[in-house]
Amino acid sequence: MTDVQVKDADWLDFHPNPKKPDFKLPEGAVDAHCHVFGPSPEFPFAPERKYTPCNAGKDKLYELRDFLGFSRNVIVQATCHGKDNAAMADACRTAGDLARGVASVRHDITREELAELDEAGVRGVRFNFVKRLVDATPREHFIEVAERIQEFGWSIVVYFEAADLEELVPFLESLPGIIVVDHMGRPDVEKGVDHPDFQRFLKLMEDNDNIWSKVTCPERLSVQGPPAYDDVVPFAREVVKRFPDRVLWGTDWPHPNMKSHMPDDGNLVDFIPKIAPTVEEQQKLLVDNPMRLYWAR
Repeated sequence: MTDVQVKDADWLDFHPNPKKPDFKLPEGAVDAHCHVFGPSPEFPFAPERKYTPCNAGKDKLYELRDFLGFSRNVIVQATCHGKDNAAMADACRTAGDLARGVASVRHDITREELAELDEAGVRGVRFNFVKRLVDATPREHFIEVAERIQEFGWSIVVYFEAADLEELVPFLESLPGIIVVDHMGRPDVEKGVDHPDFQRFLKLMEDNDNIWSKVTCPERLSVQGPPAYDDVVPFAREVVKRFPDRVLWGTDWPHPNMKSHMPDDGNLVDFIPKIAPTVEEQQKLLVDNPMRLYWAR
């Protein structure tokens, strides 16, 4: 049977007309967490996907980059494309030095295939542990990939939810190279910064100087909601304050699987000075850290 790839009936499309941010980004700012979806006629979504999104290709992404005032993007492979990194790699090649990628790969990927992704601009792999988005993967497969990418100097992005961190800590601490945690490990903001769940995440970063965090996605974590997302500020502010050299920020455009609302990307940029109030913190968060991690060569 042909897969027509019609988007999910409840899918929220990305904001059609975001505001111009009030916050002026520093020169050379990097949107270090975003995605491309298709467009599916050219880059079909994976048969094993858990959702079918709208089309949101590279042209729309780079239009948003310029509108918001970013200079560069780090494009993270979307789970709707599975292990087929063609759309992400194509977007990186199109942007040249203005984009880098994070791939999702099979454990038996060949060295030649890794080298081809590296040439396209890929500088990392993503391990997804969110059960509603992906099927379970044997841990030994992750370890095999982690060891093989060290030749290329790639880092590892890990995506999990707060409830799963305690069980994941030994595994995360066993991985080689730099580990970047998506969205601060998705804390439950209703529990507060002092709750053991979030304190466990801070301890993980404190104990392991190779572990970084994206202080991203207030729209996913907030109970209060838009436009301010103020209930997320204490969490992201704590991470930036304690680990200023190991934090990244990104829009998460085009905001996959949002159910409550579709955020205005201009409002998300205006969230940045709340969590990184000093010029020095903003420079590290938006320029120095992502350039060091993804553009060092």
